[in-house]
Order: sequence, then C-alpha cells, then structure tokens
Amino acid sequence: MAWYPNLPPPDPQLVRTLTEQQEILRQQVILQKPDFHLNYLAGCDSSFIGENILSVFVVLKFPELELVEKVWHYAPVEVPYIPGFLAFRESPNLVKAYGKLQHTPDLIMVDGHGIAHPRRLGIASQLGVLLNKPTMGVAKKVLTGKYEEPSLEKGSITPLTQKGEHIGNVLRTKDKVLPVFVSPGHLMDLETATAIALQTAVKHKLPEPTRLADHYAEVFKAEAKNL
Repeated sequence: MAWYPNLPPPDPQLVRTLTEQQEILRQQVILQKPDFHLNYLAGCDSSFIGENILSVFVVLKFPELELVEKVWHYAPVEVPYIPGFLAFRESPNLVKAYGKLQHTPDLIMVDGHGIAHPRRLGIASQLGVLLNKPTMGVAKKVLTGKYEEPSLEKGSITPLTQKGEHIGNVLRTKDKVLPVFVSPGHLMDLETATAIALQTAVKHKLPEPTRLADHYAEVFKAEAKNL
C-alpha cells in the first residue's frame, strides 16, 4: 500500500479493522440486472473542508432529469485518510445526508467507483450495501485496472479489466472529451449502469446526477463553513 511521506503512518490496528470490515461488506455486494422501475435517480458527492466532510444528495425525475430535491450534511470526518479505504471516510456522512431525503430514489449514482476498486469495494458498492439500495459509480479517474482509450466519439466504450476480470467500462460521454469510468456498485449490473450513465450525460461530460451533486457541493460549502 502506497503511503505519503508527509503524513504519519496509519495505525496498524485500524488498518486491520477496516480491512476486516471491508471484506465483510464486499461479500454482501450483489451484481444483478436491476429489478426496479426507474422513476427517481439520485446523485451524490462528498468534499472535504479541513477535517470536516460535506456530503450532497440530489434527486432527479427520470427520464426528464428534472431536479426535484437537494440535501446536504456537514460533519467532522470520523476516519483518517488511508489509501484504499476512502469509502470509510465518506460513507457515514453520505448515509446521514441520504436520511434527509423526502424522495426515495430507485438508483443512486455515486461520484466514485463501484467494484472498480482494488478490493472490489469502492464508495458506490459500500454505500449500496449500507443503504441496501441499487448503486453505480461514475468516476473521473481510474483507480485500478487496465484499458485502452475508447474512440473519440460519444458513446464509445472500452472494457476496464484487472487480472482478466471485467470490472468496469471506460465511456466517452461527449465527443473528444476525457472518458469517465463506470462500474456497478450494488444490486446493479455493468451493462445497465453504462447505459444510464450515457443516457444522463446530456450536455456535459459528467452525467447529470453526479454533475449536479458536484455543483451543489460547491454551492453548499459557503453555508457549511458558516456553521
């Protein structure tokens, strides 16, 4: 595990504990064709402000992609930064933000990875298990695996693989822009996740659920800092 020289080394006992918890959660991940009718699609994102975390959920009507709700939760970070365990820093606050929603989403699109993670438990998968909700990840950067660049046209796809396992898709959501990395989180399959990511990337590189979650994270930062 890589480490940063300017940071103190992580507590070995904490690493062991998180590793055990991560394995328990990983075994609960279910990859399957979704069995819901998609009416409400949520997007979520988190950003760190010092030692605090701001988590945002937005809910959009599908397929119109009309924004119907936005909520946020701001609190101290509970877990120190350890590479490979970022989901443990984000998920507690995301769960609290989710609890504020008045609309129940059928699917949650997470700004991050699902199973496209070294131990197959990125933030989208972990959040899906914790909430027992269908989730998918759309990330801006690759975390693990190998791929070839897709063609420059919108809709071009190449597989993201690791040790022969197909863990995600590299998707061009707009002509001649950098691709995004799509993976199923929980109660979701890669084919459906990829189709929804492409369908909801209307005018921008990012699909609307995660784009709006990222947008409102910036908007709500000013409010959070005044708390």
